[in-house]
Order: sequence, then structure tokens, then C-alpha cells
Amino acid sequence: MAKKTPKAEPTPVPAANPPASDTYTVLARRYRPQTFTELVGQEPVARALANALTSNRVAHAYLFTGARGVGKTSTARILAKALNCRSGPTPTPCGTCDLCVSIASGEDVDVIEMDAASNRGIDEIRDIRGNVQYKPSRGRFKVYIIDEVHMLTKEAFNALLKTLEEPPAHVKFIFATTDVQKVPITILSRCQRFDFSGIALPRIVEQLRSIVESERLQAEPEALELVARRAGGSMRDAQSLLDQLLAFAPDKLTADQVHHLLGTAGDDRILTLADAIIAKNAGAVLDQLAEVSLSGLQLPELLDQLLAYWRDLMVVNVGGTQGRDLSVPSRHHATLQKHATTLTLDAILAGMDVLATAKARLRSSVHARTLVEMALIRLANLADLVPLGQLVGMIAQMRGDPRNTVVVPGSSRPTVAPPEGIKKNSMSPVAEAPPVDFSGENWATNWSRIQSIIGGMLAAQLSRAGTPAIIGPNTLVFRFPAGYNKERDACQRPDALARIEQGLLKASGQAWTVRIEMMAEPNAVAETSLVPRIARRPVKDEAQSIPLVKRAMEVLGATITRVDEGFADDSRKRDEV
Repeated sequence: MAKKTPKAEPTPVPAANPPASDTYTVLARRYRPQTFTELVGQEPVARALANALTSNRVAHAYLFTGARGVGKTSTARILAKALNCRSGPTPTPCGTCDLCVSIASGEDVDVIEMDAASNRGIDEIRDIRGNVQYKPSRGRFKVYIIDEVHMLTKEAFNALLKTLEEPPAHVKFIFATTDVQKVPITILSRCQRFDFSGIALPRIVEQLRSIVESERLQAEPEALELVARRAGGSMRDAQSLLDQLLAFAPDKLTADQVHHLLGTAGDDRILTLADAIIAKNAGAVLDQLAEVSLSGLQLPELLDQLLAYWRDLMVVNVGGTQGRDLSVPSRHHATLQKHATTLTLDAILAGMDVLATAKARLRSSVHARTLVEMALIRLANLADLVPLGQLVGMIAQMRGDPRNTVVVPGSSRPTVAPPEGIKKNSMSPVAEAPPVDFSGENWATNWSRIQSIIGGMLAAQLSRAGTPAIIGPNTLVFRFPAGYNKERDACQRPDALARIEQGLLKASGQAWTVRIEMMAEPNAVAETSLVPRIARRPVKDEAQSIPLVKRAMEVLGATITRVDEGFADDSRKRDEV
């Protein structure tokens, strides 16, 4: 069978060794960059290396770092070809000489590629140290390309240090890694570092379009954009996914086929679901989710798409789309703008948090659909969040301070009319608890009501602090005099604070935050509490309730005149048990 001559295209250029007629080479290998000018999205790196070759300033060691599939190993091979090309060293290797062809195919004896993930021990590095002294067999330089170098062991890195610091003139090292933070600083300081950035979405789309044209196939622009977006800045991932999709749809690749193969929802379905969520129509949300499940779409992918759409809402809400990639195509930008203006920024951010939390929980749960339903229902019923300034105004209004009153806009939820036959005021209103006055004599009067709610030794211990002070909106501080450390510690326990706050809530009808502190004044011990008699009575009652004490009082005809603090400590221990 005669070989089929590929269509000549300026970019991208297939590899120098085309596959035989009975084999197939994947697109990622056939359209691998062969020169610096063919590198997509890495122009700064390509220019720096080309200038180094032109000015004869090539370093002995390079470190290429970046995400997967952005061109690190391809650049290393191009640099090796540029150094060993028959017409080099040159920034433009010919690609046709025997050295360029063998390096491109990975068969050159002077260009040694190794994967540190599977050759990570000290023995492999010792082999390198033993071989660097020998001259290259054919080319000018012996080039060592070590991929995923961060996987080397600590001992292997240490064995490499001396050779890396003073290598022979005929040796070049090129390291590639996706996790530069794991590379020791002693290695980094001996290398020239180049950071490879993720490839922009339009550049990936353009490259995919060129590949489709070179393969004499057809694909919708929206389908190529979906592939590029799924790749996440990785050209190799985009090419591998395109290869898979072209096998699935050899005639013409459409956006619907991409969604079907990837298990994702189409843009129209995402927008319909977003409409139901923003309209707070929980029933429609569940209906849409049922259709998604029946169509075989993956629920994790659905959450990812919704999170991406809510991210688009955030971007549009804070200032437009200029220079920012959006997950929805341009034909849906009008709907996106409408949704973004309907929601507040706080509501959008809260929705993103709901979706992100659901996605994290989905990984370890066997009830995937239930979790997604919960998340979407919560999203649909997410009330518009009140800004902090309005919240302060609401607190001031509740306290009856007209100077700090802020008008809060009403809820957008429709008012639900009561069913017929039921009168609006058929139930008598519940009387609200009178507010607690924390000033002087009023506090002593109200303390008995609060004390009865708190109950037990905690009320007696809290009374040692005297009158509380208001230090902020609905915030009370109880300050204990010096010498009452045990009482303070008892009141600072989380369960004790909860009981105190609950008692204040029941007594006043308002929620209070309680803080426990010590007085700074050293003479505060001598101060008399505003409610000494009210506070001491529960202590006597507690002592009289002990059977042994009660029996002693009956036999001896005695009465309790004083309760020492040791009794309070013992009672507190009994409460803890």
C-alpha cells in the first residue's frame, strides 16, 4: 500500500518521521513542536533560549517548570536538536539531518531521556555520574533530559550536586517538573529556571483548528472550544481529547457529540437549570436534575459546570468580561448578564460556596444524587444576604435607637395568602419577654429571673462578677475581681457560656454574646456585688439539699450560717460528672 502524503500546512508541522501505513501515531506525537517557532504559548521561553544559542551563552543546566502538557519536554528536545544539529549550534535546527531525526524520535545515543518517577534512586544518578566523563558518540554535546525531576530521592539529589555544579564542557542537563516546590534549593541554585505558563484558550482552539484542517476533517467551532476548555491550558490534553473525539465522530465533530462523550450538560441545559435556581423554583430544579440523570450525564461534571457558570456570574457582576474567559459561549452572554444583575454579589458568592462544598462531599459519598439535590435546593432557596451595614441598622432598630436606623429592602419572595376559612389573627400573639435593664438596681431585680433560668451553681459562680457591662451590639462582658479565678474558669467553659447566653435569651427575648474577663484593678476583691443576697441563697439551698447535711441539721437542730468556697468547688465537680 502506498503511503498517503499528508497535506502541507505551515503550522502545525507533523513530526519528521511519519508513521508507517499499518500503524497509527496519536495527534499529540505527530503534531509535537519541532522548532522554537512552533511552540504555542511559550514565546518568552523560546526567545530566551534562541538568543542564548545565537550569543553562545547556553547554560550547563536548565530547569523547566509548569503544568502538564505545556511543552516542557518538547522544548528540551528542541534545545537538544539545536545544540547537536549538523548545521548548529543554531536556534533553527534543520530537522532533516540524521542527528535531528534521531533526537526527534528519541533514539539518539547522546540525548538520554529518563523519567525520575521510575528511576528515582541513587543508583541511577551514580550511573549518570559515571557516564558524563565520556565524550558524546556523534554530536557535540551529551544531553540528559530528566522528566519529573522532583520525584528523585534526597540521596539521589545529593549525589547529583557535584556533577551539576561542575559538569564537563560536553554535558548539558535539562530538568522538567510539574512541582518545583519539591526540588531542593541546592538544585535550583545550579540551574537556569524557566516557568512555562498555561496556554490560553484561543491559542489552543486555533491549534486544534489547524490540526483538524491538516487531517482533512471537520469540526464545529463550539466543539473545538469545548475541547480546549476541558484541557485546562494543556495542549497535550487538548490534542489527546481531540484524537478520541475524532474517532467517535469521524465525519464532523459537533458540540452535542462532545457533551455526550464527556458526560457533560449542554449550555442550553445549564442555562435552563440556572433560570430555575435564580427564580427560586425548587420543583423545576428537581425536574431538570431528573432529566440530567436520565440522559446519563455525570453529576460531578454538572456541579463543575454550575460552579463555572456561577463564576461567570461573579465576573460579570463585579465588572464585565473584558479580558476574562467565560465558560459560556458569546451567544449566551445576554442571558448571563441578566442573571448577574438579578443576584447580589453576596448571593453569588454564597452559591459558589454551596456548590464547592457539595463537590467536595461528593467524592466520599455513595448518595451522589441526594447530595446534588440538597445543594441545588439550598441554592434555589438561598435568601438574599443582607450587607453588614444593613445588619447593624437592623440591630439598632431592634434596640429602639432611631438615630442608627437603616431601612432594609423587603424580600423579593411573594407573600403567601393564608388558606380560606382561617382568620389572620385567629391565634393570640405571644407576649414578648420584657427587655433586661443592666443598670444598678434594675439588674438586681432582673437577676432572679435570669438566675432561675441558668440555675445550679453556675448562677452563683456568675454572680461573683457583679453587674455586667455592654461593650457592643448585644454583647455583655462579666468581669470577675481578682481572687475569683476558679469561678471565672467555670463560667468560661463552652457549655457554661451556652447556658448563660440561653438564659439571657429567654429572659430578654434577644440573643446576647457573653464574654468573661478579669478585672484589672487589684482592689476589686473588696468590692461588694450588687446582688450578694440573691447570689448566696442558691448556695445555701444547694448545701441544704445534701442528705448528709440535711440529716445533721435535723439531729443537731443547727442552721447553715456560712458556705465556704470549697463547697462550691465540690458541687461544680459533681455537676461536671
